Amino acid sequence: MYALAEQAQARIDVSIWAPDPLSRAGTLAQLRNAAGLHVIQDGQPADGAVVLVVVDEVDAEALQVIRTFRRSAALGVCLLVSRLDDRALLSAVEAGVAGILRRNQATTANLVSTIRAVAAGEGTVPPDMLARLLDQVSHLQRRVLAPRGLTFSGLTERELAVLRLLAEGYDTNEVSGQLFYSERTVKNIIHDVTSRLELRNRTHAVAYAIKQGLI
Repeated sequence: MYALAEQAQARIDVSIWAPDPLSRAGTLAQLRNAAGLHVIQDGQPADGAVVLVVVDEVDAEALQVIRTFRRSAALGVCLLVSRLDDRALLSAVEAGVAGILRRNQATTANLVSTIRAVAAGEGTVPPDMLARLLDQVSHLQRRVLAPRGLTFSGLTERELAVLRLLAEGYDTNEVSGQLFYSERTVKNIIHDVTSRLELRNRTHAVAYAIKQGLI
C-alpha cells in the first residue's frame, strides 16, 4: 500500500509539443508506457507538467514556444532536437530550456532520465554540448559584457560594490569614502539600479541583490 502511494506521488505529468503530428505521435508512443510518467494526451501543459519540445532545429517558432511554456505554470522545458549549433544552443538555454537531448540518442530510458532531472529542478545537457555552452558563456563575458563593465547579473562591478557596502550598513557618505566616489555618484548609482530593476528604494535593492545571490 505504501509502495503504491509512493509511486503515485512520484508520477510526473508530461506534455509533448512538436510542429508536426508525426513527431508528436512517435514521442508519445515512446513515453506512453514509461514508468512514473503520465503523458497528457491533448498536448496542453497542465500546471506542474514538464513540457517536451520536439524539433529538428531551434528556429524562431521553437524559441517562442519555449518562452511561452516557461512563462506558464509548466514545471520545466526539455528539448529533443536533431541539430543544434552553438548559437542555437545558447538561444535555447536563454529561452528557458533546462534539459536537452539529441533525437538520435532518445531512447526511452534517456528521455525519462532527462524529464526526471528537469522535474527535480536540475539541468541536463550532453557533455559535449555543456562544453560548447560554457565556451559560449565565456566568450559572451569576454567580448560583450566585460568591455561594458557588466556582469551576468545585469549589474556593473561598481553597482555591486555599492550594494555590498550598503548591505554591510554603510550610509551613502561612508560608501563614497570607501570607494573614493563622490556621494552624488553613489546616489546616482543607487538611483540607476532601482530604476532599471524597478525596485522601490535602496533597501529593496540590497534585498534583491542578496536574494539573487549577487552579494
